[in-house]
Amino acid sequence: MSLMSKPRETDLYPPVKSFLEDQGYVVKSEVGAADVVAVRGGEPPVVVELKLGFSLSLIHQCIARQALTEDVYLAVPRQPGKRFAKAVKDNVKLARRLGLGLITVRLSDGLVQVHCDPGPFQPRKSTTRQGALLREFARRQGDPNDGGQTRVGLVTAYRQDALKLALYLFEAGASKGADVARETGVPRATRMMADDHYGWFERVATGIYGLTPTGAAAVKASAEVLGAR
Repeated sequence: MSLMSKPRETDLYPPVKSFLEDQGYVVKSEVGAADVVAVRGGEPPVVVELKLGFSLSLIHQCIARQALTEDVYLAVPRQPGKRFAKAVKDNVKLARRLGLGLITVRLSDGLVQVHCDPGPFQPRKSTTRQGALLREFARRQGDPNDGGQTRVGLVTAYRQDALKLALYLFEAGASKGADVARETGVPRATRMMADDHYGWFERVATGIYGLTPTGAAAVKASAEVLGAR
């Protein structure tokens, strides 16, 4: 392929064909609906679908080919850069969940890399992440977020606790951390005010914290955030 010309799907075929032939397969293109079919002895056929990039259409085609054989791969040209590397990582996860294989081809020299092979997928559960999810669910008051909203402005249990502290200081004035913790029911009140993640709190003396103008402004919107809706 010329370095100046745009790649075509047909440019993927020669390196993929050579790669499979080196493993003892007999390879033919455009057999039925499949882009590439490889056969070795009495084994089930291998099908490879060729595309110039990741797409939902490519995934749909590969899923359709699973009616023919369990050994289905998707193949795309390898590209430089972190963006493509992340795309490969994300699509490997998707391919594994669908029982597909994923191949990239470096068109400059025909290097073929198999990132995952077809096979049954068994998701691994993370008890740590599940525990964190359930703790956040239990601690959050009400349902203050709109489903599907961006992470910006998302109301978490931590933010709700911080608002409890801000509300108390707004009404009581500068107070000792221990008093704030006792009155609000937030055990880590002193630590949170010291960390001052939102810029709401200021230390006015040893162990005593007050509210900043930013914190006072946040109090005005606190009813919905604290689950009043």
